[in-house]
Amino acid sequence: MITVSENAKERALFLIKEEKRPADSFIRVGVEGGGCSGLSYKLEFDNKLNEGDMQFEDKGIKIVVDKKSFLYLVGTELDYSGGLNGKGFVFVNPNASRTCGCGESFAV
Repeated sequence: MITVSENAKERALFLIKEEKRPADSFIRVGVEGGGCSGLSYKLEFDNKLNEGDMQFEDKGIKIVVDKKSFLYLVGTELDYSGGLNGKGFVFVNPNASRTCGCGESFAV
């Protein structure tokens, strides 16, 4: 399962409303090769499911991930940071053995 922090929930709901996204929008997360640590996180709003997608809901926020990415993201919490070190969604991934300084890529 992939969970959502309170901060991430509030920010996601704000963005869905502000960007006038459809009511059935969800957060699609994934993993792709690249970045300084080997794998990079992907995050986007979507409202179309693909074959093989896995769906989760936490705190009223729907999260969708493809099966391959889920292997790298199981147990991950999606958080949101608005601090001085930058604003944005943050992946708190217990499977990552190493992350880069910016937090956008990782290795397992």
